[in-house]
Amino acid sequence: MKIQVDEITSVIKQEIAQYKEQLEASEVGRVIAVGDGVTQVYGLSNAMAGEMIEYENGAIGQVMNLEENSVGAVVLGDFLGVKEGDTVRTTGNLLSVPVGEVMVGRVVDPLGRALDGKGAIVSEHRWPLEYKAPGIAERQPVREPLQTGIKAIDSMIPIGRGQRELIIGDRKTGKTAIAIDTIINQKDSGVICVYVAIGLKESTVAGIVETLRDHHAMDYTIVVSASSADPAPLQYIAPYAGCAMAEYFMYTQGRHTLCIYDDLSKQAQAYRQLSLLLRRPPGREAYPGDVFYLHSRLLERSCKLAERHAIVPAGSEYKEGGANGKTYIGVPGRWEADEEVKNHAGHEVATDPLSGGSLTALPIIETLEGEVAAYIPTNVISITDGQIYLEPDLFFAGVRPAVNVGISVSRVGGNAQNKAMKKIAGSLRLDLAAFRELEAFAQLGTDLDTASQRQLDRGGRMVELLKQGQYKPYHVTDQVLSIYAGAKGYLDDLPISKVAEFEEQMLKHFRDELPEVWQELTDKGAIDGELEAKLKEVLGNFKTRFTPENEG
Repeated sequence: MKIQVDEITSVIKQEIAQYKEQLEASEVGRVIAVGDGVTQVYGLSNAMAGEMIEYENGAIGQVMNLEENSVGAVVLGDFLGVKEGDTVRTTGNLLSVPVGEVMVGRVVDPLGRALDGKGAIVSEHRWPLEYKAPGIAERQPVREPLQTGIKAIDSMIPIGRGQRELIIGDRKTGKTAIAIDTIINQKDSGVICVYVAIGLKESTVAGIVETLRDHHAMDYTIVVSASSADPAPLQYIAPYAGCAMAEYFMYTQGRHTLCIYDDLSKQAQAYRQLSLLLRRPPGREAYPGDVFYLHSRLLERSCKLAERHAIVPAGSEYKEGGANGKTYIGVPGRWEADEEVKNHAGHEVATDPLSGGSLTALPIIETLEGEVAAYIPTNVISITDGQIYLEPDLFFAGVRPAVNVGISVSRVGGNAQNKAMKKIAGSLRLDLAAFRELEAFAQLGTDLDTASQRQLDRGGRMVELLKQGQYKPYHVTDQVLSIYAGAKGYLDDLPISKVAEFEEQMLKHFRDELPEVWQELTDKGAIDGELEAKLKEVLGNFKTRFTPENEG
């Protein structure tokens, strides 16, 4: 075989021409102690707090404690493969997760790895887990409603896009049911939903995913699962991962997003476990001193963004939404195309304004024996813009959703509420408050005067009207019609057992026989004099046709 000198020369020249000097510098340390997912590492003197590190067996970790001679780090994933003496190297990066359209419809773990058996997730974009919350100037007031489809909530405890509304109650009182109904109700609204399951059983998460699939809600939902079988570090980072996935859509595309954290009390317990293993000083209920910051830095990232220009993760090329569809490069948090961004040679910069996206948060907190004054519940109540309190006594009495209207409040949503709903819901809250007082008084066996008896009857029918089956969210116009009929006394002389039947047939009557009235109410979003006259006429006619004897 003859050696071709020219051929070898050309290959060598080609390799020399293509050679680029790439130096990768990373510190390497050694594990000096390991246990329960927490490691002490010696030799990483330049490690940053929150930095991602890589262990010898391929597992990744996060630096949590910076001590005098070593760093304390947690292993994200299987810590049983990490042994004393293993090498650990720094990466120079903060922890981030894959984001983008490829995540929608998938079930992933807190590191963005697929759990649904549909193949690995390959995404061009990543977003940091910890991201600075927008300042005052970067926000705008909450003025747009986020409809849950639940009559009791949309009427009396309304939620706006960009709000943080806490769902709180004992176990098995329907907290997750409210969250799932809200996701199902976002169909065709353009809202991207992220459901974060923290410390739930895997069978429960599988059931929730199946329910969302049955209602075609997985088409716009990402499920992040850190089950009770997962190590504490994964349960700790899960809400931040879910928030990062939602933030990407809010910042880069101006989309509306909804994040549900189910539930943050389990995240706090996982963080307490990590902190005690890292030998941080315990405080009240053995939680570390920064447990308030744990939830405040997560929930403060929820907001309604001001109108601004498109932005993308630093250093990433992005072709969507740019001026005339051209490629541009951007920096997270930057409103406008400033000089630093323009200096990236060869790239156009987007100057198209995006409508301000939003991130609405529905954190869930589980109480023990209704103890809302415990440490974690009071912390989260003070961070959020209101709470929906679910009461076991109401739940077991068959009032579902078991919302206690007296304690529940929305500190923002009234500004964002549908005008028609706002007009009729004021009397609803008063009716229910008066009913609760009279109900307690009537139990003493005292004879009531006619006015009090009328109020008691009205209240009983309104409670019946607000009952709602699971996975059956109502359109806001249907809610307005139902509550209007109850508030104006059309149900007062009906037996309580006939209220649900009356409501169902009344809504069917509006949709089938008078769609123009239904559509007018939907389009206007308010009840003026002319429309109210039409509603009274229709309800009066329907009422005469509907009698308990002939059952409609």
